Order: sequence, then C-alpha cells, then structure tokens
Amino acid sequence: MHEFFNRQIKLWGEETQDSLQDKKVAIIGSGGLGCSLAIALGASGIGEFALVDFDDVGVHNIHRQIGFKVGDDGKYKAEVLKELVESRCPYTKATAYVEGFEDFAKRGLKFDLVIDATDNLPTRAAINEYCMKNKQPWIYGSVEEFHGQVCFFENASYEAVFQISDRKPNGIACPIVMHIASLQANLAIRHLTGLPIKKDILYYLSFDSEGVLDTKRFNLPKS
Repeated sequence: MHEFFNRQIKLWGEETQDSLQDKKVAIIGSGGLGCSLAIALGASGIGEFALVDFDDVGVHNIHRQIGFKVGDDGKYKAEVLKELVESRCPYTKATAYVEGFEDFAKRGLKFDLVIDATDNLPTRAAINEYCMKNKQPWIYGSVEEFHGQVCFFENASYEAVFQISDRKPNGIACPIVMHIASLQANLAIRHLTGLPIKKDILYYLSFDSEGVLDTKRFNLPKS
C-alpha cells in the first residue's frame, strides 16, 4: 500500500496515509461532481465511501459525468461509480445506496465527512439541516455555466445564505464540473489528513466574457 501511495506519503507521511483507511465519507449525488469526487478521493486512499443517488445514467449525462461511458445508460449511477472506484483503488470500499438523501439520512450512519454533489437546492437544504442537527461537517459545491461555488460548512448555515427553490441549473461544461469537484476534494483531503483548513468561507469562481478566471471569498455568518 505504501508503494501505491508513495507520492502522497511524501506529502504527509506513512502514519497519516494509513489513517485515511479508517475514514468514512458520504458523497451525496453520483453525477458530475460526485464522479470526479469519488475518483479523486478513492484514489487518495479513503477507506470507505457511501455513494448516494437514486438516478440512472442518461446519454446526456456522460459528457460531464466522467465516471460513466457509452453503454452505461440505464444503469444506476451509484452502482456504476462504486465499481469504478473500487477497481481503481484496491484499498477502498464503496457502498452504493440507490435512494434519495432523506431515505439515506434515516439510516443513521456515521461519517467523518459528508460531501454535497447534488444539483438541486432542496436536497442541499436537507443536507444542511441534517448536518447542523448532527454537528456533521460537510462540503458544499455547485456548478452552472462557467462558474461554481464551494464551501466547507461547519458553523454556518446554508439556508442563511441561499434562497431555497426548485430552480434547475442552466447549461454546464465538463471542465468547470471537474474544477469545482477538485476544490471540494482538496478541502476534504486537508480535513481528513488533519491539515489546516479555513471553514465557513464561500468561494465563488467564475470566468468573465473574455475567459479571465476570478475567485471571490465570502466569510459566512455563524448560525
């Protein structure tokens, strides 16, 4: 295992790398963000994942949901992603939960971290409520068009910042999905390895009409 994770061990040592085997992470949503998150974190050596998604793969998903390929359409996303993650890293176990978040939350499972990889506001509000009630740290991420947002929530409340509606996102390009997921994954890894991390800061990333990348940071109020 130490040979497998040799380059990461150079970052934080064998003891920290070994500790990742005891970490449990729930990724809510197995679409664009969820695919990139599961691949990145699974390849980092997280010991156990819960992959939560009730949906199946559609042809229109494949271009930006990099865990799926042509021929996967009609299969449950969480189940396809589980097989991919486990095939890439023999030190990771993933469990697919083909259900919505509210049903998953009723299971009462314990995790070191919950990561939002959904694409709708009501589910994010439900994740926020659950995590606040259970003092569960979680990482939020969203993408639309050429911009995205990321935040590690600990003491702040998602609903205090965002207006909740059933609005659907506009068009999305694959690279911005992978970019936002990579930022979520980096926050997750820093948290799980015990590296310093600023929480309750909302990062807003966007490209302007000339393709210039801008990043803004907002300190969120404690709930």
